[in-house]
Amino acid sequence: MSSEAKELAMTRSEVLELIKDRLADILEIESETIKEGDSFADDLDSDSLALIELVEALEEQLSDSVADFRIEDEDLQDLKSVRDAVDYVYAKVGGEQ
Repeated sequence: MSSEAKELAMTRSEVLELIKDRLADILEIESETIKEGDSFADDLDSDSLALIELVEALEEQLSDSVADFRIEDEDLQDLKSVRDAVDYVYAKVGGEQ
């Protein structure tokens, strides 16, 4: 297994679409109904388990293309909305804030 991982550059809109797609699968809703400003708890009625599932799905999806992609456990409490998740992931995949 190679120690080099290829880096994936993603635009912010690609990150948003990825998160919306994964959330839609987890919450069993249409991705088009998810808005960037939606709160996980208040707008999407998702619980902490759904957020953990989202984190696992993102880590699985991005770990092959972004070296050492991981969402730290202590950062989970700061992810309260779709926008928070997009900003966090976008910063991790080399995007500019």
